[in-house]
Amino acid sequence: MNRSDVLLQIPAELQQFLPPKLRGLPVTVPADGDSTIGHLVESAGPPLPEVGALLVNGQEVGPGHRPVGGDVVDVLPIARPQAVPGFADAAPRFLLDVHLGALARRMRLVGIDTAYHNDCDDPTLVIQANAEQRVLLTQDRGLLRRKNLWFGAYVYGIRADAQLDDLLRRFALPLAPWTRCTACNGVLRAATREEVEPDLEPGTLDRVDTFARCESCNRVYWHGAHGGHLNEIVESAQRTVASLR
Repeated sequence: MNRSDVLLQIPAELQQFLPPKLRGLPVTVPADGDSTIGHLVESAGPPLPEVGALLVNGQEVGPGHRPVGGDVVDVLPIARPQAVPGFADAAPRFLLDVHLGALARRMRLVGIDTAYHNDCDDPTLVIQANAEQRVLLTQDRGLLRRKNLWFGAYVYGIRADAQLDDLLRRFALPLAPWTRCTACNGVLRAATREEVEPDLEPGTLDRVDTFARCESCNRVYWHGAHGGHLNEIVESAQRTVASLR
C-alpha cells in the first residue's frame, strides 16, 4: 500500500457493494486530508446505513474522522439484531420504496406496520420516513446515502421470501399474523357473517365461517383458495423468529 493511501478492509457482508473487479481484493483510496472516513467508505461502495463500527488502526472513530495516509480502516458490518432509535419498547414501523411491493405484502401479512406506495419519488419517501419515523427499506444505495434520511436499511435478497427472512433476522421483529390489511396496511378486526354478507358472493358464505374487515379500506378477508400459500409464508416467518430466541 502506498503511504499516501488509506486501506479499507471491507468484510464479506459488505463485499456486494464493491465494484465486481474489487471484490475480494484490498481496497485503497487516496488520503487527501479533507475527506472523511464516511465519504471514503461510501465512495468505495458500501452505504453508511449498512456499516457498523469504523476502526482506524484498531481504534473506533466516527464517520466524520479524517484519515491520513497509511491508515488502515476496518469497516465492520451492522451488528444484528439491530436496534431502531426510539423503538426500544415497541415494534418499529417501515416504509418501502416502489420496487418492494411483494415484500410489503408479506410484511403486512405477518403483522408488521408497513407503508408502501407504488408511485413515490425518492424525496417524497424521505419526507414520509422522517415525518412518521419509519425505517426506509430500499435496494437503492443512492437513496440510503441521502444525508437527511433519519434511518434506512438495505434489503438483501432477490426474492421476497428471502428478503423477509433477512429483515426479520436483522431487526428481530415481533409478529402478529393476520392483523393487517395486505392492500393498505390498515388494522383488521373480526367481522360477523352478517356484516360481510352484502360484500361477498353467496358461495363464499357457504364455505367460510370466519371473516375480518380492514378498519381503513373496508376490504373483507377470509381464508380461501390461496390460504395454504399464505400459511406457508406465515409459518416460515414464525420459524425464523423462533430461531432467534
